[in-house]
Amino acid sequence: MPVDRLSRFLSAFSLALGTAQLAMPNVVNRVAGIRDDVTTRLWQRLVGVREVVVFAAIEAEQPRPRRALWMRVGGDAKDLTLLTLAWRDKRASGPRLVGAIANVAAIAALDAYAAIRAGRPPENERTEEEPMHVKAAITVRKPREEVYRFWRDLENLPSFMNHVESIEGNGNGRSHWKVKAPAGTHVEWDAEVVEDRPGEALVWRSVEGYGVQNSGAVRFLDAPRDQGTEVHVEFDYGAPGGRLGEAVAKLFGEEPTQQAKDDLRRFKQVLETGFVVRSEGSPEGSTARRHLKQRPGQPVEDGPGEQEPKPSIERAPSVEEAPSGEEGDRS
Repeated sequence: MPVDRLSRFLSAFSLALGTAQLAMPNVVNRVAGIRDDVTTRLWQRLVGVREVVVFAAIEAEQPRPRRALWMRVGGDAKDLTLLTLAWRDKRASGPRLVGAIANVAAIAALDAYAAIRAGRPPENERTEEEPMHVKAAITVRKPREEVYRFWRDLENLPSFMNHVESIEGNGNGRSHWKVKAPAGTHVEWDAEVVEDRPGEALVWRSVEGYGVQNSGAVRFLDAPRDQGTEVHVEFDYGAPGGRLGEAVAKLFGEEPTQQAKDDLRRFKQVLETGFVVRSEGSPEGSTARRHLKQRPGQPVEDGPGEQEPKPSIERAPSVEEAPSGEEGDRS
């Protein structure tokens, strides 16, 4: 949703809520599960005045009311404080009050999201329909033909792409992809290779109407001074749920740019060593989701023959096992 439309929605919400708080504070108290008396009605009217003022400020600042939206965020913080204090009242309705706190927290997140977007220069603002553009590159110390041949067998990709669960060739240059998504879910789509230049490049796109829309290319270049092969990956990705889905993905450590960098690091390991090395401290790369799951430190044991733990090694398909692109399309 464009930022001006989002801000107008929040503006209308402020006006509607403020009007209700001024005209019917007793009703708002009951709906929110708050004890209804003279004091709480006064607080409702004060908050109602604030909401009407915010409405006017947003409309005056359109189309990018950054300061007015941050006023809403500040108001949300105060509302959460008041609702938390109301929780101590034994005469308050627990279930309704919990619902009110959850609703205010959700609106606060939406207000912050809108305020951040309103603060960006218009030329840096992507539309809801515009996909995310991702670029990543790495140098692999292997000949270009060998690097291309391994990547060309698409069924090798899950061995180093941590978020890819499976790829199945459907014939006729098409393949079916199943990929991990935030919160333990997954997404699927069909893709097709639209350009294949052996040893140089592979270009693909998702089949329209078959799940998540994406397209991109991987290019293979000779690295300077005979240092191997430069692998350049570039793709456009439409996150499920649009920009909101993209924000949720970042929260869970599933942001595509970081995924691409982590995948290429593992790809380099596979080609150069034949293994993916996963240490106990960093088994899945540098995603945010992994760092949320920290474990308490353990004391060092002084037993005889005690050794430091070694990284685990995951066997990957060898380059020699990967068939050449001429043996058939698996895309």
